[in-house]
Order: sequence, then structure tokens, then C-alpha cells
Amino acid sequence: MSNEDVKRDYEEYQAAGRIWGQVPADRITKLKFKRTAASVIQRYLALPDLTTTVSDMLDSHGLNSVIAASHIKPLIPGKKIVGNVVTLRSIPERKTPTKGYIDKEPIKMSTREVYYLSEPGDVLVADFGGNLDVSNMGGQSCLVAKTTGFAGSIVNGAVRDLPAIREIDYPVWSAGVTPITGKFRMEAMEINGPVTVHGIVVYPGDLAVADDSGICFVPQELVTALIDDAESVGAAEDNMRDMIRNKASVAELKPHFRKRYS
Repeated sequence: MSNEDVKRDYEEYQAAGRIWGQVPADRITKLKFKRTAASVIQRYLALPDLTTTVSDMLDSHGLNSVIAASHIKPLIPGKKIVGNVVTLRSIPERKTPTKGYIDKEPIKMSTREVYYLSEPGDVLVADFGGNLDVSNMGGQSCLVAKTTGFAGSIVNGAVRDLPAIREIDYPVWSAGVTPITGKFRMEAMEINGPVTVHGIVVYPGDLAVADDSGICFVPQELVTALIDDAESVGAAEDNMRDMIRNKASVAELKPHFRKRYS
């Protein structure tokens, strides 16, 4: 997407009242991109072992695109989400927070900018380099996300206001939890550029797939082919489970096992 395309889209969003204004326009890399059809997202959500199956499919394509929940954890157990990624990359501020307050600096962090620029069903991936001390977002930010239709958020860093996030029942995966605000401590540098989450590169438009086991990122060009394969594997797994429950013999089980892992 050219700078002229982004400028034109920005002006369109501004006229529609969708620009918050905390992030300079030149830090927005992309505004419009293709979203995955709702019918395809529902097929992903219907997978019985969501991230387990998708992780295996990504392995088969030779892609390193999965993060274990050991590293980025769900704040509300039992949630699962599937949606297209929008990204926010931030860096630490040079000034101390005290100096920022004294100088009356503007707040340079902004998840709200992303929410109003995005579409219902999107998933925010926020990258603050894995910093576990400072909050990328809190309860109010997550409330805005929920009311604008976001499916959930994934944070390479920490969040705060955990009780409030759980009260509004908004799905968040994060590397940590903290009471320390990000105000005067972090600055939004880029919206909808590539980010890194626990060593995994994530692009806007990727399909985020997350549950209690972890997070998978499916490249946009593989979304349909991968769910086709996943449903086929899921059917074979169901058949294998039925055979095990019915105490099938080793001789009966072996061909199915070989087929699954060949």
C-alpha cells in the first residue's frame, strides 16, 4: 500500500469521525485490508481442538507461527477467538514519568486509535517488546475494544485492571499483569506494521487463533486451505477416538496412526 493510499484512507476515516488523533498519521502503515469471511471464521471456531489442530497444520506448511500459553497467557480461562490481526507497536519513553507529568506531555500510548480504525471481529496484537512492568492497556481500553466489536487482544507485554477486564468478559492474552500505568512510559510508534510476539513475526491481516493452549497466527493467503486440511484431520481424529473407545486392536489402529502422521 502506497503512502498516497494510506493518506486517502486516513482522510476518509477522519471525515467519518474514526480518527482519535493521538498517533501521528505518518505512523499508520495500513488502514484497509481484506478480512476473512465470517463463514470461514466459524469453521475455525468449530474445531474441537482449536490451536492444537491449527498448530499441526502450520507445522505441515513449515511455518513458525505458534506461541505457547506458557508465555502469553489467557486472562480469562475458557475463551477462544479467531479474527484478523491489527497491530500496535510501542517503545519506552526517554523521559521519566515524573518529568512527563511536570512537562504536561501528551499521552503517547494509544490503543483507542487502533480500535476506531479497525473493523468488528478484529484482534489487536500489541507489541511492547515483552516488557512486564508497564501496562499496555487496562479495563477502560478493553471496554472500548469490546464496544467497537473486537474479538480480543494479544499483548506482548503486560496489562492492568484484571478484575475490570474479567467483569466485562473481554478475551485478553498477555505476557504479564501489572498495576503500573503506561502513561508517560511508552509511546505508540506504528499501527498496522509487522510486530514480534515472543519471537514470532505477526503481520496485519494474519488470522489470530487463540485458546487456553496458546496462540496461532495463520498467514492470510493460507487461511482457507488450512481450515480445509484441519477439518479433514479433525474427522480422522474423531474416527481414531471412536476406535480407541471401542477397544480396537493394535492391528486396526496402526494404519490410521500411520496415515495421520505420514
